[in-house]
Amino acid sequence: MSRRQKDRGEKMLPSGIEEQDRFWRGRRVAVIGLGKSNLAVIRFLLRRGAQVTACDKDQSPELRQRLASLGAGGGSLSWHLGPGYLAGVEGQQVLVVSPGVPRQVAEIQQARAQGALLTSEMEIFFSLVRAHVLGVTGSSGKTTTTTLIGAMLEQSGRQVAVGGNIGQPLLEQVDTFPPESWVVLELSSFQLEDFPYSPEVAVITNITPNHLDRHPSMEDYVAAKEHIWLHQRPEDRVVLNFDNSWTRAMGSRAPGKVVWFSRRPGSGGAWYEDGRLWWQGREFARTDELQLLGQHNQENVLAACAATMSAGGHLEAVRQVAIHFRGVPHRLELVAEAGGVRYYNDSIATTPARSMAALRSFDRPMILIAGGYDKHLPFDEWAREVLRRPVKAVIVLGATAAKIVAALEQARSELAEAPQAGPATRWLQVSSLAAAVDAAQAMAEPGDVVLLSPACASYDMFSNFEERGQLFRQLVRERVQRPEQARA
Repeated sequence: MSRRQKDRGEKMLPSGIEEQDRFWRGRRVAVIGLGKSNLAVIRFLLRRGAQVTACDKDQSPELRQRLASLGAGGGSLSWHLGPGYLAGVEGQQVLVVSPGVPRQVAEIQQARAQGALLTSEMEIFFSLVRAHVLGVTGSSGKTTTTTLIGAMLEQSGRQVAVGGNIGQPLLEQVDTFPPESWVVLELSSFQLEDFPYSPEVAVITNITPNHLDRHPSMEDYVAAKEHIWLHQRPEDRVVLNFDNSWTRAMGSRAPGKVVWFSRRPGSGGAWYEDGRLWWQGREFARTDELQLLGQHNQENVLAACAATMSAGGHLEAVRQVAIHFRGVPHRLELVAEAGGVRYYNDSIATTPARSMAALRSFDRPMILIAGGYDKHLPFDEWAREVLRRPVKAVIVLGATAAKIVAALEQARSELAEAPQAGPATRWLQVSSLAAAVDAAQAMAEPGDVVLLSPACASYDMFSNFEERGQLFRQLVRERVQRPEQARA
């Protein structure tokens, strides 16, 4: 087994396809939260004869149509949609809870007290998968690192599937992965919260404040992340960031073998030194060979190298992927260059820490677009970093606009006499992303960078960061790139 259960003194899912076929047959199951992964869970359950109740506060015609098509495929399916959707948990034997739904809500806790088993798509997957499992979590860099590892293992000749919090759900394919293959999973803190399994290779890219609108404290957030290694065996591997105080402290507590990555030479695993990336004393790439921008992406490559080598990969495969990988959409993605101005989409930057990493990736003058949904994270350090970098202007929007302006004004007051203070950065508030792009275009000059790196989540104005990034791409291409092409 590449993972094991935690003894939590309560019912657990059985292991094995045949055992679960018997377990689900006729069982009353509420599936709570109907995103892409839980729709795959419904299909999985209906094929096994479960009596499924689908629950979601969304009551759109599109969702109703999707559910109707699922029900037409056989099995027993009903649904509770809209404000009273949690009424659907009453009398259920199993609750499959989406990571986006807090397990602490009263209806779920009441069902649990009455004997219902709480589980999730990832718990079902882990209980069934026969392949080796490598899991990646962290406050930032998860998707890039996960994608790099998948490509590096595949380049090493392994059969690989990549999923979890990215890509297509893997649950419906779980019985097709042979024991010698690898499944590489991106796992969020919501997926790991109270998680009873750990992968045989676990990676934590970094820990910085995030999701404090959901987790009661920073300590609770870190505890959720720790589940990725909490149930490992001594022969398993955990890849940790030596330069991050939270992850460095985990090294003495993790039950598996610790493999470090670091920007400090000689950490024993993967490290950076003098413009070169190393694995256990062997250089595998120069940083000027990488296609990815920024120090944070160099760290992602180091983490991916350490994980790939811990999973039996080849260093030449690591090198080839590292020097050719061009990145994942919405992560410092070059959208266009027009009039000597480069426009970058970093919509993934949903925290101040991630936005700061983007700011450090450029030495050219910048016009920064920031703001969005409030996750109750501080902007003090971010604001000081903005004023120390060559940022000409900050265009703010969304629910956090006033909070960001206040942080910038406070930082300017603190740095007024400091010799390291940056240029005379100015800021203005706008009402939409379209207005932000228009304002940025009006003030940009040849040699500048226009950077969407919001430092905030997107939920005040968009469904997710992808939708925000896609609109930014569209606006830049319509309002900036196409007029430039027409003039040419």
